[in-house]
Amino acid sequence: MQYPSSIITARNDILELLVFAMLHRICMVSDFFYPNMGGVEEHIFNLSQCLISRGYKVIVMTHSYGDRVGIRYMTNGLKVFYLPVKVFYNQCVLPTMICSLPLIRYIFIRERITIIHGHSAFSALAHEAMVIGRLMGLKTVFTDHSLFGFADASAIVTNKLLEISLADCNHCICVSHTGKENTVLRARVHCDRVSVIPNAVDTSVFTPDPSRRSQDVVTIVVISRLVYRKGVDLMAQVIAEICPRYPQVHFLIGGDGPKRWLLEEVRERGGLQDRVTLLGSLEHSQVRSVLTRGHIFLNTSLTEAYCMAIVEAAACGLQVVSTRVGGIPEVLPSDLIYLTEPNVPSLLLGLETALANLRSGNVVHPWDCHHRVASLYNWMDVARRTETVYNRVADEKSKTLGSQLRSYMASGVLPFLLVISLAHFMLRFLDWMVPRHSIDIAKDYNVSSHITGSLHANGEINYVPYQRRRKLS
Repeated sequence: MQYPSSIITARNDILELLVFAMLHRICMVSDFFYPNMGGVEEHIFNLSQCLISRGYKVIVMTHSYGDRVGIRYMTNGLKVFYLPVKVFYNQCVLPTMICSLPLIRYIFIRERITIIHGHSAFSALAHEAMVIGRLMGLKTVFTDHSLFGFADASAIVTNKLLEISLADCNHCICVSHTGKENTVLRARVHCDRVSVIPNAVDTSVFTPDPSRRSQDVVTIVVISRLVYRKGVDLMAQVIAEICPRYPQVHFLIGGDGPKRWLLEEVRERGGLQDRVTLLGSLEHSQVRSVLTRGHIFLNTSLTEAYCMAIVEAAACGLQVVSTRVGGIPEVLPSDLIYLTEPNVPSLLLGLETALANLRSGNVVHPWDCHHRVASLYNWMDVARRTETVYNRVADEKSKTLGSQLRSYMASGVLPFLLVISLAHFMLRFLDWMVPRHSIDIAKDYNVSSHITGSLHANGEINYVPYQRRRKLS
């Protein structure tokens, strides 16, 4: 039976309206979003790109980095707000809960945000935005990218602050099952409110190229921030032990940090200037070109919730030798990684085993390794699983101020209730001083042409590629 074109057009218009009514407007918040810096930045960027391709509106909120202040647009129209807030310590802002409130409220209203997604337990801006968002009736999701201890003073303070922040958070995401156990214990979050969604890697970028490997020497690659928790002390001792034993082994080290002096000292003492190369800080776009020069990748981390570097190395076809800490045993299959204890003898044994297998040819072919990693990890799968979390929290009922105060009271830090009350009164004052109807709503770009109006056989909606989308007038 043939339907008139007017009915078909009306049906497509209704379908488009229904779909966009279900899609959320996400605000990713973190202190860490300087392009090409680390794992958190890559996670936020790649997840945002996949959500945009699935029809969501996504913005990112972070603090200023040097002259990078204001609004910037990135790939596929990803809108990034670099707030004019000064850094206090280690790329984090000073948590005030009050000073940035008017600006954060303005952005949430102007962009019509429905879900706030904070990243990293170290990010004071993320925790501030989530608390302010909850007082505005928005839903919040938090992703924890790190593991923490329970004994030292810094861990105790951080864990208590995280417990306060997550007391009224709708849902938490961890990147490994070990990370979930750690978050549940230190932040006292109920396990039903925590999901495990691992990171991924863009395997179209990280591809093997065996022709770039040297035939005369064996290159061991290390790409890491040169800080204590990345095991730089262990790395220095391993270099000092391996180089005299294996004259054909060279080290290629990318990354920078306060522990760089230790590696330079080992290099000078052993006269290894021609065998240990320190590349310094790398852009993420340069990582693949460094990895493809190596045969073995070495990771000496002392704690790690999920190590993206070893996934990128495996995608490039390298043998991976890593410490067995945190969530690392969950990341790669046993035949793609040599797991060791976080001590020098075990790391030496792992490297020597990898070197012996390399000489005998008993290794997985680089392209076979790449295809296996590609089958295990992809960002679109991460986006679909995150979307499930968004839909779950969107269905939850909004809490009254009294219910929120009772949630924060469970953390045991009663003075924090005064901070929440003050923030609530400031929001009410701003609603009178700068009412919502006086704030211009930002135009959405590349939204109206996401949907073709047809459905796949599996029920998923067809989206038009970015190049064919038009800007809203």
